[in-house]
Amino acid sequence: MSENQNLLAEQRRALILDEVRRRGGVRVNELTRKLGVSDMTVRRDLDALARQGVLEKVHGGAVPVVEASTHEPGFEAKSGLELSAKEDIARTAASLVAPGTAIALSGGTTTYALAHHLLDVPDLTVVTNSVRVADVFHSAQRTSGQRQGAATVVLTGGVRTPSDSLVGPVADQAIGALHFDVLFLGVHGISAEAGLSTPNLAEAETNRRLVQSARRVIVVADHTKWGTVGLSSFATLEQVDTLVTDAGLPASARTEIAEHLRRLVVTGEPEEESVDAGQDGNAGSTTDI
Repeated sequence: MSENQNLLAEQRRALILDEVRRRGGVRVNELTRKLGVSDMTVRRDLDALARQGVLEKVHGGAVPVVEASTHEPGFEAKSGLELSAKEDIARTAASLVAPGTAIALSGGTTTYALAHHLLDVPDLTVVTNSVRVADVFHSAQRTSGQRQGAATVVLTGGVRTPSDSLVGPVADQAIGALHFDVLFLGVHGISAEAGLSTPNLAEAETNRRLVQSARRVIVVADHTKWGTVGLSSFATLEQVDTLVTDAGLPASARTEIAEHLRRLVVTGEPEEESVDAGQDGNAGSTTDI
């Protein structure tokens, strides 16, 4: 793959991780040929991915990490993964938000990326149980001052998780008393059988409350989340209005998802693909909420 010689480290590592997961393991010499880079570059990439906990180095190569359904990576570990995909997803999801609406953002690195793209959408009311998401809006206000049209942010209380979400009875009670136009939901895993799932039992209950309080539910998740199943399911695919994902999602998964969801939006392709279920896979247009 000579065209991969000039890939950014982040893009190269995403390709390596996809290859390891798809094949169940890969050798260093195979990666050097495939990516057109040096042995030392590949080994540095494997070291970085191993530190993030997403693969395991073995003699001469790497294999995937088999995670327990209760394993919950921290925010920093997840923030370095699929950066380009998350940015594409965040940009597309932000285009679905109309000024003056009440929205909710769950915890997660993709919703964190989305928050940055919402700073210029005027007159939003933002409900979130994510410390990181709330800090995006608060930091913007500290930097630029209280400008006209700045978002009103409601941060729930609760117990902090490794992913910097606030969960538990306090968060559940706060969310249960609110009603918002749309929920943007990050997920640990998504599958046809288990629906949306998380390894954290308390977070599962808080996410259920978020789903129940939303008029519409939009899941923002990169392709690596498909087929991952956490300890606790908190919503079915039928409860999701739209999934915004990236072009790495296989065609077979797109077909399966379209059988359950009202709408699938795939970013990062020559033309963003928006498929409405029940329309024989014909592309649709992205519309404001």
